[in-house]
Amino acid sequence: MPAYIVPIVGALFVGILGIAIGYFIRKKTAEDKLNYAEDLAKNIIIDAEREAENNKRDILFQAKEEIHKLRDTVQQENDARKSELQRYEDRLLSKEDLLQSKSATLEKKESQIFEQQERIKEKENSVDELIEQKTEEIQRISGLTREEAKQLLLNQLESDLTQESAMKIREYERQVKDESKKIAQDVIAHSIQRIAADEVAETTVSVVDLPNEEMKGRIIGREGRNIRAIEALTGVDLIIDDTPEAVVISSFNPIRREIARVALEKLILDGRIHPTRIEEAVEKARQEVDEVIKESGEEAAFEAGVHGLHPELVKYLGRLKFRTSFGQNCLRHSLEVSKIAGYLAEELGLDSKLARRAGLLHDLGKSIDHEVEGPHVELGVDLARRFKEPEAVINGIEAHHGDVEFANLEAILVQAADAISAARPGARRETIETYIKRLEQLEEIATNFDGIEKSFAVQAGRELRIIVKPNEVDDAHMITTARKIAQEIESQLDFPGQIKVNVIRETRAIEYAK
Repeated sequence: MPAYIVPIVGALFVGILGIAIGYFIRKKTAEDKLNYAEDLAKNIIIDAEREAENNKRDILFQAKEEIHKLRDTVQQENDARKSELQRYEDRLLSKEDLLQSKSATLEKKESQIFEQQERIKEKENSVDELIEQKTEEIQRISGLTREEAKQLLLNQLESDLTQESAMKIREYERQVKDESKKIAQDVIAHSIQRIAADEVAETTVSVVDLPNEEMKGRIIGREGRNIRAIEALTGVDLIIDDTPEAVVISSFNPIRREIARVALEKLILDGRIHPTRIEEAVEKARQEVDEVIKESGEEAAFEAGVHGLHPELVKYLGRLKFRTSFGQNCLRHSLEVSKIAGYLAEELGLDSKLARRAGLLHDLGKSIDHEVEGPHVELGVDLARRFKEPEAVINGIEAHHGDVEFANLEAILVQAADAISAARPGARRETIETYIKRLEQLEEIATNFDGIEKSFAVQAGRELRIIVKPNEVDDAHMITTARKIAQEIESQLDFPGQIKVNVIRETRAIEYAK
């Protein structure tokens, strides 16, 4: 055997032995780790079970405490209810005793009344006998029968009463007319005396002054892009004509017109006019106008002494600042009606707060009538109901044009105050074209009726004098003709105040279109 083989075999033997020993060592280490892990897992499970048991006991203890507290609360509530029921029972028993006492008293009084009635019957019988005796004696002395004497007395009494009643009626009529006229004049005079209102001319355009003629071109912009942007964002029409250094803003919506005016003034002051800047200016102007609307509504409510209005209702009220009717600013008109109605209520001893509130809100629907379909009365009623206004206030809004029945006296005062504010001198103005057209329509309505010879609108359209053909319209038909013409005017025309319809023949019948 070669000598080098022995060391090799020894080395292999040692290597194999080392591998075997390492294998057994690793196996032993793995078994120890496995045993340790099993022990650790068992300990964790035991700890978890112990902690779960503790948590279970805590939860049960807390649940018992909650049940105990709930039982105490329920017991207290039951005790309180029992105590309340006991009080009610005691009160009912006391009331029952009181009713029994009153019942006994009433029975006693009924017995007394019955006795008195018996005595009265006895006296009546004796009086009847005495009257019969006296009647027979009178008949014997006068030589007249009972019926003849009775008829003679009745005729004389009827004659005297007729004459006296006619004189009394005429006297009372004169007194009532004089006194009612004087009282009405005093009340209205005192109410109007305490009112001072500004007048605003009606218009559908606003004029913005320009610093120079060059600004017109900058407002128009290249190929008209600036003016198109302004009109699209604001919803108005810009009229740039030959008027020197001025731009006219036209729109039937007063709030849009005001936003356009403020935005245009901002653009002119800044000097930078392009679509992006126009959009920013319009948005700022819209915010400013919204703030003005809110402040105007709050100021009007404060000045009228009306408190507790819904914030949205205040905003709708402020929108009336930019609304006019026959040249009269609607917010100032509403404030004026509120004050007049309040003063009238104070003079008559009624609820002035209710009258002021209904007067302030009576034209609320005009704040949205250019945006929403429908009469302003119905729109105002819808807004008032939406924001939970009292039914008495809603009736004041609904009845101020006589569309529904008055539910309270304050609503009548609101209608009267509305008529006073609209009809007072200087309150409302019209353009000359509108004025002439209204007079022509008045005369045309009258002449369309049969039997009308001529018609004249006089006193600035506040009176319509109609001459009828005497051979076609007799006295009996004059009153009905006047009423029909008044109704036709009410249905066809929109007018401030009232128009007196004066039909003339041999006699005159007068009706009023209200």
